[in-house]
Amino acid sequence: MSFPVSPLTEGETPVGPIAPRMYASDKPSVEGITYTSSLRAKVLRGGAWLGGGSVAEQATRFARNMVLARLLAPGAFGTMAVVLSSSSVVDSLLDVGMMQAVIQNPRGGEDTYLNAAWWLAMGRAICVYVCVFAMAPWLSRFYGNAELSPLLRVALLSTLLSSAMSPRAILAVKDMSFARWAAIMNGGGICGVALTVILSFFVRDVWALAIGYCGENAFRCLLSYVIYPSFPSPKLDRTAMRDLLKFSRGVLGLSLLNLIFTRADIFVLAKLYSPAALGLYTMAVYLVLTPSGFLVNLLSQTSLPALSKVQEDKERMNRILVELTSWLILLGLPAVVFICLCGPSLLTIAYGARYATAAGALAVASVVVFVNVLNAQITFVFCAAGRPELHRRGVAATAATMLITVYPACKYLGLAGGQIAALLAIVVGYFFQVVVVRQLTNLNLFRYGRAFVRSTVVSAGVLTVCLAARFLRVATAPAANVALGIGACVIAYLFYAPALARIKETG
Repeated sequence: MSFPVSPLTEGETPVGPIAPRMYASDKPSVEGITYTSSLRAKVLRGGAWLGGGSVAEQATRFARNMVLARLLAPGAFGTMAVVLSSSSVVDSLLDVGMMQAVIQNPRGGEDTYLNAAWWLAMGRAICVYVCVFAMAPWLSRFYGNAELSPLLRVALLSTLLSSAMSPRAILAVKDMSFARWAAIMNGGGICGVALTVILSFFVRDVWALAIGYCGENAFRCLLSYVIYPSFPSPKLDRTAMRDLLKFSRGVLGLSLLNLIFTRADIFVLAKLYSPAALGLYTMAVYLVLTPSGFLVNLLSQTSLPALSKVQEDKERMNRILVELTSWLILLGLPAVVFICLCGPSLLTIAYGARYATAAGALAVASVVVFVNVLNAQITFVFCAAGRPELHRRGVAATAATMLITVYPACKYLGLAGGQIAALLAIVVGYFFQVVVVRQLTNLNLFRYGRAFVRSTVVSAGVLTVCLAARFLRVATAPAANVALGIGACVIAYLFYAPALARIKETG
């Protein structure tokens, strides 16, 4: 499941690490290879590399956000949100599951297979960019913003640069060489962040964001060829093309359906409200979407290869899913309570007092991303099993709900209405996927749902502390309020440490 991305965070990689548990006692299950504790160790080492790189990138992005929120007007972020939403439309047309197909297929590491994947991706990117270049003036007139047309044509060059990365770069994920992948993705992201900050001191408008966004993928493309020096061959392997196209049919339409969920609120709010109001909304919401996007991408890059190696063993896949979900719930739900109660203080510290007015959207968004992260773990199971079409059904239910609810929610509930519609949509999609994964792997729903009960108790403690402090008028200043909420979460985690240990021991 993909996430909406901030005007300041497009193309980021995840923070973590949280990796699926492997079992030393497990039997070989795929092609005679023994997947024991060595697989678990490899996943954890990879997660550490990705996590370390992503933490560094996230820290630089967050510092940049704080700087730019004070240098640029909110309207710049609102305009860039429309540009990035349009970029997401392009990405949805380009995303036909090439990366997942290479990871999932045993032949994925062959040069002929990688070459075919590169040409399919690059050919689609060129065709779509030409169409977008021609349509940019129409979108500019629709929103009544003359800047949109040139901004789109420049910013969307990033899609060509992303598709042009070295054909062999994807092996960093398939072979779990995550240090190299972190160098490409996080290194390119950090370079792009630096470029944006430098430009913002000279170009005090949305162009600093647009050029910096394009620069991120330019740096990633360059680093991919430095680390994986390989150039595409004009010779195409028909068998590889056929395998890739067969897998892509299973994910056909997934990105477009995801786009409705992740970007419909931006398109609707941009039509109903001013760029400045939209800027406040996007900066508030993406305060939680940024780390959650990091986390989902990290889990995708670590869990998907591991699950793919045990795709024939449903019980092992269920154990990995249940353990990973349990960790995410126990660690995530108290954080959601904290964000809901301390939202105005968080926004004031991060961006300034004027952004605190969007605290309602931030609170709902924290619940949306929490459910979405849990939902993504089921999606990884579908992809690892070679059944991406099962995920498409859940996304279709999510998209349909979003289409029905987004306009009335935005119109009658204000800026927060965009996230309220997203919450209704993701809850529908999540329950749909739980039912489907149970049919696929015979998942024990009682065991799966147990973590919700345990984490609710922990979260109630955080809620009690924060509400008591508010009632007694303790820690009313933003910094003190946030410190109190963080302290309550830490105490809750320490209190529940034995339960976290039991998850590791029992799986």
